[in-house]
Amino acid sequence: MRSCLLFVLCLASLPLAAHAAGDPVAGRAAFAKCASCHAVGPSARGGFGPQLTNVIGRKAGSTVDFKYSPAMASAGFIWTEDKLRAFLKAPSDVVPGNKMRFWGIGSDKQIDDILAYLRSFRP
Repeated sequence: MRSCLLFVLCLASLPLAAHAAGDPVAGRAAFAKCASCHAVGPSARGGFGPQLTNVIGRKAGSTVDFKYSPAMASAGFIWTEDKLRAFLKAPSDVVPGNKMRFWGIGSDKQIDDILAYLRSFRP
């Protein structure tokens, strides 16, 4: 009986784990709102915003092909998924004074999906 209950609890947690991982296909569609300023992929370059290829694990404000705001250039942290999640939700709360004019994404699912899409470009 005890092992049966444990099995049911494990099965119940599977959809939550899958949701947390995000969907890179849905993330590509959700990234469309970012793509007017940001590029991602092997040939991505900075433009109106910095390129986001390999952003997870990169120091904030560190690409050489974009001129960052003083706030972002001196942020001093590494972009972890948790930091990106918080930034996508409320950019000015994470880096006050940054020059990105974006109010944030309210949907946790869209953020999960965008992060899955960004992960798909990691080496």
